[in-house]
Amino acid sequence: MAEEQQKAGHSNGENIIPPEEVAKFLPETVEEGHDVVAMASPERFVVGLDISESALEKAAETYASSPKAKYFTFVKEDFFTWRPNELFDLIFDYVVFCAIEPEMRPAWAKSMYELFKPDGELITLMYPITDDDGGPPYKVAVSTYEDVLVPVGFKAVSIEENPYSIATRKGKEKLWRWKKIN
Repeated sequence: MAEEQQKAGHSNGENIIPPEEVAKFLPETVEEGHDVVAMASPERFVVGLDISESALEKAAETYASSPKAKYFTFVKEDFFTWRPNELFDLIFDYVVFCAIEPEMRPAWAKSMYELFKPDGELITLMYPITDDDGGPPYKVAVSTYEDVLVPVGFKAVSIEENPYSIATRKGKEKLWRWKKIN
């Protein structure tokens, strides 16, 4: 499955987040559901959030009989307005930050902050790190994230080249870990 995800250009989230790392986890988008299922485990309940009914239906149909089915769910909600009853330990941003209009990024950071438990952790896959204008995806840089996350209450923990990048993205993406601090 991981090899298929990489061929399709998916993040291979199973390798990015070790199973013992978190109890309640939210990858921001479902797309086809690969990352949601790959990251789900007995130690980690994963909520796949998306606004696309068709993406959610396809993912639910594809993975309904998965042996991991009791460790994940798919939810149709708008990331910017959704406020669940239970907050998250960890959120993984793979495609939302680079896909939204740059002027929406402060609202993204505020929503992100409101979804976390105290000391929650955000992992951002910074992509695309490029000089190309236009989008989506819109180019990103270290300062792009710092400018919106630090003011709302996140502290940078680590940043590294993504060791799981597919060949076409080598050098164009990084993994950045953030901690909610207030």
